[in-house]
Amino acid sequence: MSGLKLFRTDTTNSGMTEVMPRLAEIEADVQGLVEAYMETLLGVRFLASEYSTGPVHGGRIDSLGLDENGSPVIVEYKRGSDAGVINQGLFYLSWLMDHRAEFEHLVRGRLGTTAASQVLWSGPRLICIAGDFTRYDVHAVREHRRSIDLVRYRLFGRDLFALETVASVSGGMEAPRRARRRPVARSAADVQSAAMVELASAVDEVLLGLGDGVNRVERKTYRAYQRLRNFACVCPPQRSKLLVYLKVDPKDADLVPGFTRDVSGLGHHGTGDLEVQLRMPRDVERAQDLFRASYAAV
Repeated sequence: MSGLKLFRTDTTNSGMTEVMPRLAEIEADVQGLVEAYMETLLGVRFLASEYSTGPVHGGRIDSLGLDENGSPVIVEYKRGSDAGVINQGLFYLSWLMDHRAEFEHLVRGRLGTTAASQVLWSGPRLICIAGDFTRYDVHAVREHRRSIDLVRYRLFGRDLFALETVASVSGGMEAPRRARRRPVARSAADVQSAAMVELASAVDEVLLGLGDGVNRVERKTYRAYQRLRNFACVCPPQRSKLLVYLKVDPKDADLVPGFTRDVSGLGHHGTGDLEVQLRMPRDVERAQDLFRASYAAV
């Protein structure tokens, strides 16, 4: 974004006017804007602002939230560039891991019992939003075994707000190992099951390879792929198909019976309104444009 230029077209005079980027006047302006539209901007449900960590710990967490997969999220803000934002966020993240019951109580009060019972403590996240980051900041987050997103913001004109993910670290989650081949003869059902596992592995490779900063989050009922927000959710393989849910507007996709389906308003695991049904390796190739569109959308 540091090299991004934004222009406003002037249809009256057939001209072009550059909209100059700027930082917020004060840090609280950025915080207030993100908190007001946190789910839209970050895919995180807002829980609390300036949350006190108590007299012993002596601090205030800028924003607390819960992401699409149930992971606790701490958001810290800086108006400009400040290397301390990462260490400050990690300090609060450690506090959060030691106060799980308190956080779940907060979730229960804001979002209900079901959300509180499904908090995913294996993947707490820190999102740092600042005017800029240095290469040292990017290197530092890669040295930590935590899920950290560095996000640069810019204001354009009076009504444009831009976010750019500078670095995203998943906390060292390892890719699932492929199942070992069994030396004995397998039944038709076993062969079919193995084929679905191979298909899921191929989808995993494609989704992780879409770009830098793709994180994978494991839930009991689905596997989420996120780039700050979820862009794909893959359900466990069924007997003859693999279901993938994407952040693509079904109205913008060619719906093909048996391959793509509009599930907006329908209950399903994961997030996304477009369901893609994969049955064989060639379906993965067929779906790649949809995968890329969903990645770009978030």
